[in-house]
Amino acid sequence: MHTRRRKALTALMLGCLALVATTAGACGSAKPGQTQLDVEIFGDMGYRDLYAKYEQSHPGIKIVEHVVSYDDHHKNLQAHLLGGSGTGDIEAIDGGYISQFRVMADKFVDFRDYGADPGQWLPWKSQQATGADGSLMGLGADVGGLAMCYRRDLFAQAGLPTDRDQVAALWPDWQSYIATGKRFKANAPDGVAWFDSGSNVFNAIIGQAPVGYTASSNKVVVGDNPAVKRAFNLAVEAVQAGESAKLSTFSQQWNAGFQRGSFATVACPAWMTDTIKQNAPQTSGKWDIATIPGGSGNWGGSFLTVPKQSKHRKEAAELAKYLTAPEQASWIFRTQGHLPSQAELYNDPAVLGNTNEFFNNAPTGRIFTEAAKNLRPQYQGPKDGDIGPLIGLGITRVDKGKQQPAQAWHQVLKDVANATEP
Repeated sequence: MHTRRRKALTALMLGCLALVATTAGACGSAKPGQTQLDVEIFGDMGYRDLYAKYEQSHPGIKIVEHVVSYDDHHKNLQAHLLGGSGTGDIEAIDGGYISQFRVMADKFVDFRDYGADPGQWLPWKSQQATGADGSLMGLGADVGGLAMCYRRDLFAQAGLPTDRDQVAALWPDWQSYIATGKRFKANAPDGVAWFDSGSNVFNAIIGQAPVGYTASSNKVVVGDNPAVKRAFNLAVEAVQAGESAKLSTFSQQWNAGFQRGSFATVACPAWMTDTIKQNAPQTSGKWDIATIPGGSGNWGGSFLTVPKQSKHRKEAAELAKYLTAPEQASWIFRTQGHLPSQAELYNDPAVLGNTNEFFNNAPTGRIFTEAAKNLRPQYQGPKDGDIGPLIGLGITRVDKGKQQPAQAWHQVLKDVANATEP
């Protein structure tokens, strides 16, 4: 479901060199007497200003952040864990992959040994990072939450309402969303699609299902779970109605699509708001945010872990705790949009009352916390991180006219079987 790609490649800034201009704490190496902590992540998680602040209060610590593409990051982490060397001191793991690494919980520190309380995070968030032995191998960084971002100006040009409550009323469910897309296309400006890609619509729909790709028994149920086929069919229906801009998520063309106004809506987890802002700053005030069809859901979210390979476990664990503490999580949400996973912040006036000027002063605190509160946590299996992209590729093949829906679905099932066989 592409939970795996949360904000990875936001600006295709890969590696340490890309961060030189933004923060002194993110690059370079430790001075004599300093302890260097290497932080390995797969996208902009909003930490760079916090690194500098932490270094100021911990003069013996030097933080070096390495940003690698989403796929390579998780593949590298698995290879380093199995090989016995090569991990960072802190490793981020996406929510779509946490189950895969949870079965290797013995290779990560137990944060309880460093004073972390699992109750600090949403119960389902901590549970996702709890090993079979009860160890807490990951601290919740953020959750996706889910809403719908839309272009007010393009809605007005197509004769649709622009008020966010009236917009939400257009699509109580996904079938209504597709029907509204047909209305939009009938009067839309030339060259403007209803949404960015069919695979992203699928991500949002399947993210609302009680069961996704894997049952709690760890049996892969893609071919047996009607919710998966329903989400696939709805996405394909919208694609075949000509509503897609046919853009691959996080590609340069997708980034440019925000700048050019190539589509009017995008399924919008909390972290997506900063992606839009960074890609198309000139569109400030043209965007707004409404409730997602179906009312809630989750797409994305991540964890921070400390592999036991780290030579500085205590220092790394303390930094991970700092980065995921309520004060820092609240600041990241208010400045960069990443929704906290700390339970206490969902009743914090600073979070609940947060608005976003870029999105026409939308009440992002209320919208995203309500979405997160109302979601039904979906079990994540060890292979979910591999399965989601395969389904997305199937929808993309239909989107680009390379396969008919039945052919694409048949290949999806074959590809999933090949990827998940013992």
